[in-house]
Amino acid sequence: MSLEIVNESSDGEPLTLQRRAADGVPDESYEVEARYVPDEATVAAIEGYDDRFLDRELSWLRFNQRVLELAEDTSLPLLERVRFLAIFTSNLDEFFMVRVAGLKRRIAAGLAVRAASGMLPREVLETIWRVTGELCQRQAHLFRDEIIPELREHEIEIVRWDELDREEQKAAKRLFRDRIFPVLTPLAVDPAHPFPYISGLSLNLAVLIRNPKTDKEHFARVKVPPIFDRFVPLGNARFVPLEDVIGAHLKRLFPGMDVLEVHTFRVTRNEDLEVEEDDAENLLAALEKELLRRRFGPPVRLEVEESISSSVLDLLISELDVTAQEVYRLPGPLDLRGLHGIADLSHEELKYPAFVPTTHPLLAEVESAAPVDVFKATRRHDVLLHHPYDSFATSVQRFIEQAAADPHVLAIKQTLYRTSGDSPIIDALVDAAEAGKQVLVIVEIKARFDEQANIRWARKLEQAGCHVVYGLVGLKTHCKLALVVRDEPDGIRRYTHIGTGNYNPKTSRLYEDLGLITTNERIGEDVAHLFNNLSGWSRNASYDELLVAPDNVRSGLVDQIHDEIQDHRDGKPARIRIKANSVVDEAVIDALYLASQEGVPVQLLVRGICALRPGVPGLSENIEVRSILGRFLEHSRVFVFENAGDPVAWIGSADMMHRNLDRRIEVLVRVPGEESVRSIAHLLDVAFAPTTSAWVLQSDGTWVLNDGDVHLQESLIEGQRKRRTTG
Repeated sequence: MSLEIVNESSDGEPLTLQRRAADGVPDESYEVEARYVPDEATVAAIEGYDDRFLDRELSWLRFNQRVLELAEDTSLPLLERVRFLAIFTSNLDEFFMVRVAGLKRRIAAGLAVRAASGMLPREVLETIWRVTGELCQRQAHLFRDEIIPELREHEIEIVRWDELDREEQKAAKRLFRDRIFPVLTPLAVDPAHPFPYISGLSLNLAVLIRNPKTDKEHFARVKVPPIFDRFVPLGNARFVPLEDVIGAHLKRLFPGMDVLEVHTFRVTRNEDLEVEEDDAENLLAALEKELLRRRFGPPVRLEVEESISSSVLDLLISELDVTAQEVYRLPGPLDLRGLHGIADLSHEELKYPAFVPTTHPLLAEVESAAPVDVFKATRRHDVLLHHPYDSFATSVQRFIEQAAADPHVLAIKQTLYRTSGDSPIIDALVDAAEAGKQVLVIVEIKARFDEQANIRWARKLEQAGCHVVYGLVGLKTHCKLALVVRDEPDGIRRYTHIGTGNYNPKTSRLYEDLGLITTNERIGEDVAHLFNNLSGWSRNASYDELLVAPDNVRSGLVDQIHDEIQDHRDGKPARIRIKANSVVDEAVIDALYLASQEGVPVQLLVRGICALRPGVPGLSENIEVRSILGRFLEHSRVFVFENAGDPVAWIGSADMMHRNLDRRIEVLVRVPGEESVRSIAHLLDVAFAPTTSAWVLQSDGTWVLNDGDVHLQESLIEGQRKRRTTG
């Protein structure tokens, strides 16, 4: 095999290398992160700061550590801590399926390309193995030594098979006989039965049995069916892991054999998709084919219970082709994603106080016994929404549903990245098409791990008569846009929604997001042009009120950072504040370093990954980085610039990452109206107040929880309650 550079650019385009077989036929392509080459002025300013970028993968691990710290926080309600344990597991699963798998692919291809942090893929991977091993042990011991005893104090018990009384064992035996046993398929390993395929993230039993007549030992695998509760309810709020029930009844599966050993194990596989869009005649068909291949991705992690014998572990390592570093020996039970079922128990006293979103005041003022009239409200003034505090159902969802039913609406255009299984948004678009309206839907069928669902939505929408487009080749359509064209007495009017979150009624109750509903003509015209770009051959890259990736989000933000630098030099008010899920892009980070060096205050509120290193003398003393996690997932992206005393705010879908700025259609909108800009600025004022509880990023990449006693999300909930009672 040989590696050949297919395209190499020094202006931020991805570097693609292609592996070729001996006959010269391309075998597989590997894309490394976009190459960033700073300009001469930046090079001069950052000289000597070669370690100015933190590693993105290790920064993500720090993020998931913060999730684990929430599970460790005894001030939080107990069942919420249980849920954070489940979230920690799900997060780590996806990290291995995508990020670790990507590192392994690069190493296997011989790509010794250093990350922006200066680390080689092998160095990053070795650190990941060490850190994740420590975190997984920490999670397992927290669950076993603290959470289980505390649950017991509240009469919720998670027990192992040996702890069941006789009646419980009898009940479990009946359950096994009547429901579980008919589903199980034991798979033996011998010359006639090759080692079975182990699906990713499935829970399995490795069983060692012996034939008493021949005294010969055999290995078998039993998959724990995911269709049953992970923790089997026994009554009286007592639960036992499903694998314990199966393990206690293996004699039924292997009659006449002696069961010698039973061990639980779990495999994580590479489940990232690689669709060659340029070569695909039909993207939908190509993606469906790739989804079938995903099931057979190579293993990237093997989790086993710490009690596993060396002989069985050696067999698994050999057959699954994993290395010793990829084996995680943990206290059982494995796969704590199932703790969501425990967290859902109806013990409201062990959860966050109930929270019900309310209708936004500007929509509520025209509310009566009839549903909210979003059109009437938006004609009066722009509506800046803050979910989940402002109800998604009575704002965005109502906007689409009203448009579908309104005979004066001529067309609806919308992007869909992720939505729920029973989405009223989908139903409304179907109704609109069936009513004869022009309906265009940009469905991103490559949304990771939602591909299959989005294919179903695409087909449902097509069958209803919607115009369905899958976006642009080579780019994911990640922006959150809806455009309604309405025929009114004074002419055609456009109503536009631009948001930071998906059109998903379920996650809208759990994710913090911002959205704007407006009749602003310049914004409406920009969004109309963008939809034409996405659905046709139009290639308008110039917008008045939008920044659109991959054309100009990065450059537009960097330009505004430099404007703040110039304002500071001129003695005018200057400040930069950004709220995002991740801040990784080197060009943006270097621009923020330059601002800090000039004395411009910079504040970053980053939920997840941050590659910027704050507090470095001579480089970033004027940069503060905070992270806030809680009952809601902080998801909005906000960019506020002081602009010489006339603040400008942008909201949208783009994080400061290469994939967002180079390989996705992303949109930021300049928020119109001083009141809306002030509202966004106030949100950041509270987030960065000294009294607000937050993790603060240190220059060495660690995060330290400050002494703040005000919880941002709880204070916003309280503000909403006061608004409801006084309004």
